[in-house]
Amino acid sequence: MSKASHQCDLCPYSTAFRGRLTVHMRTHTGEKPYTCNLCSYASDQQGNLAMHLRTHTGEKPYKCDQCSFASAQKINLTNHLRTHTNEKPYKCSMCQFASNYQSCLTVHFRIHTGQKPFKCSLCSYAATNQGRLTKHMRTHTNEKPYKCSICSYASSESSGLQQHARTHTGDKPFKCLQCSFACAHSGNLTQHQRSRHSLDRK
Repeated sequence: MSKASHQCDLCPYSTAFRGRLTVHMRTHTGEKPYTCNLCSYASDQQGNLAMHLRTHTGEKPYKCDQCSFASAQKINLTNHLRTHTNEKPYKCSMCQFASNYQSCLTVHFRIHTGQKPFKCSLCSYAATNQGRLTKHMRTHTNEKPYKCSICSYASSESSGLQQHARTHTGDKPFKCLQCSFACAHSGNLTQHQRSRHSLDRK
């Protein structure tokens, strides 16, 4: 077995390979010698630059053998494959929540800790993840990025556009289990069940 003969002078890190020590030292110096010639991106590792370049070329060499999914990064394919196997290795230590993504577990855990690190710069709102903050910011900017391709309708949320699209397609996915009633919105189904089938209010 190789001995760790190359020792970092600034921390306890050691390795048997001089090249690895060179790469490690960049964590202390901040040196990023691998630069993209198409944008300002720079990295301390050549492999990271190779992955970054795929954002420009669109190359996605990591392909799922069960569906059309493809990715520029191997880790994304590994996470995706769990959607086929239903494997959820990331488990919450405080409840039954489990996920196939580490990032989802991190966000979920903030429910228990109360941590809301994403803060609005215009009001006191704070969120557990970036997506919710982005959605909230649209209440200030009135931005509606989700636009209907058939009419002038636009929404600040993707769910709003999905519901609107049913006015064009006639799709009625919410069906009553007690009669033939079907509708485009879950709220309408709840209202129907209360008025026609005496569903108790929760």
